[in-house]
Amino acid sequence: MTALLIILAAVVLLIIGYVTYGSWLAKEWGVDPSRKTPAKTMEDGVDYVAAPPAVLMGHHFSSIAGAGPINGPIQASVFGWVPVFLWCVLGGIFFGGLQDFGSLFASIRHDGKSVGEIIKDSMGKRAQKLFIIFALLVLILVIASFVNVVAGTFFTAADAGQAGFVMHPNNNQTTAMISVLFILLAILYGILTNRFGLKTGPATVIGIIGIVISLVIGLNCGLAMGRTTWIIVIGAYITIASLIPVWIMLQPRDYLSSFLLYAMMLIAICGIFYAAFSGSAKFQLPAFTGWKTGIGPLFPALFITVACGACSGFHSLIATGTSSKQLDNEANAKAIGYGSMLIESALGVISLIAVGMISTGYTADLGSPATAFANGIAAMFHANPVIAALLTLAVSVFALTSLDTGTRLSRFMFSELFLKEGEASYKDARGVRKLLAHPLFGTLFMVVIGCVLGGLSLSQIWGLFGAANQLLAGIALMAVCTWLGNVGRNNKMFYFPMAFMLVATLTQLVMTIQKKLVSIANPAEGVALWGEYFQLVFAAAMAILAVILVFEAFGAVKNKKARA
Repeated sequence: MTALLIILAAVVLLIIGYVTYGSWLAKEWGVDPSRKTPAKTMEDGVDYVAAPPAVLMGHHFSSIAGAGPINGPIQASVFGWVPVFLWCVLGGIFFGGLQDFGSLFASIRHDGKSVGEIIKDSMGKRAQKLFIIFALLVLILVIASFVNVVAGTFFTAADAGQAGFVMHPNNNQTTAMISVLFILLAILYGILTNRFGLKTGPATVIGIIGIVISLVIGLNCGLAMGRTTWIIVIGAYITIASLIPVWIMLQPRDYLSSFLLYAMMLIAICGIFYAAFSGSAKFQLPAFTGWKTGIGPLFPALFITVACGACSGFHSLIATGTSSKQLDNEANAKAIGYGSMLIESALGVISLIAVGMISTGYTADLGSPATAFANGIAAMFHANPVIAALLTLAVSVFALTSLDTGTRLSRFMFSELFLKEGEASYKDARGVRKLLAHPLFGTLFMVVIGCVLGGLSLSQIWGLFGAANQLLAGIALMAVCTWLGNVGRNNKMFYFPMAFMLVATLTQLVMTIQKKLVSIANPAEGVALWGEYFQLVFAAAMAILAVILVFEAFGAVKNKKARA
């Protein structure tokens, strides 16, 4: 019954937050339904394509969710359920939702451009370039991390030396097959809706039928390849997906994927109700375990580890990189920007409950967080293996969704780095900058580095991702806050969330730097020193860039007051 009360409390609080605080934010910022969005004024058939609200909601939600709201809360469960619950709910309402909604709205008012453009408008061109460098470092970690995750869900040791279709597949082979079928289904959906004019309703019915057929095929016929081969295939896929028009794959794939996520959440909620009244599984997590655990002290570890379940900087890149270019009306910004984040917070609470059904806190013995999530929900249904397999599939599908969206964002930001004032695209650039700003060059550069790092299965990547992601959130909050102040809108609601995220993440990075210096001075047996140096340099670069950007923001505010 504890689990049921936890999810009911979360849903009620999140709905109240959406109706009250979300509506107040829209009013304070001046959201205007009569104003044309960049998807209408700058339509190009490639990146700027107005999408129906339901389709864009599917894209945005699938892209921001990924595996984050499952991995983070489950790993943070070692603190007990109360801290994680409070941070998911309150963090989602006052931190994550604020950032996502604010970033989306600010991008709409900047021709659908990235956070970097917002920073240039309010803090200057130098700050913009520094931010783009920072964001690209984060995106390298995103690509590397999710390449690692996706390849891991497609491949098992039993697949070594195999290549081709497999009858009676294992879970990973099933996941690989269904993921490939999803891509083909998305292309078909895009063609039907954008070239043959099929309405969203009938197309959705066809898409859902296609999902069911894909599931049936995948459960009976899998796809097996070696891990390195899968990484190459994933790299080729995300390269192509980031370059082709969004209506061919990005919009329809993410939209159709979202139904898997909705179904996953519905199954989980039904399982919580069933367990509460049937006793099929018991919630075992204690309320609070202590201020310090194996992952560190509650501050800052809790706020870094939960990540996407409460607040994530990656969301600001998605909101300003793809979603703002597809929004058909400003009236839908609250639902897509703020609403999606609150649904993700609910998923974070569900993940917390899932691990509580099989353990008193997350440990390596439970497998990966995705495995713990699937087994936890399945335990509510008397450990049903089919449910466990389908939930593992859903997590993998969303990791791949975040991966291809992140690669497209890399393309945008890499080009921005080399364009001068007044240059709209690489075609306007001159000399070597024309090559560097070319979409293909930037995409290949980021994909190759990301796939190489991801292919090495480095635990060092995961150690940096959380802090880098949350630091990006603090910088995105700072960027939107500064811009709103410059245009005369209320920005006071950003002050505390912005300061808190910056302090928490910089604290974590300083702790990482200290730890790596000790490890390098006193190397442990079997530890790769180059990996320690990698984390040290990356953490130091992130911290330095963030501090410089903070000073740039203070300077911009000071100059504005002086001119006034």
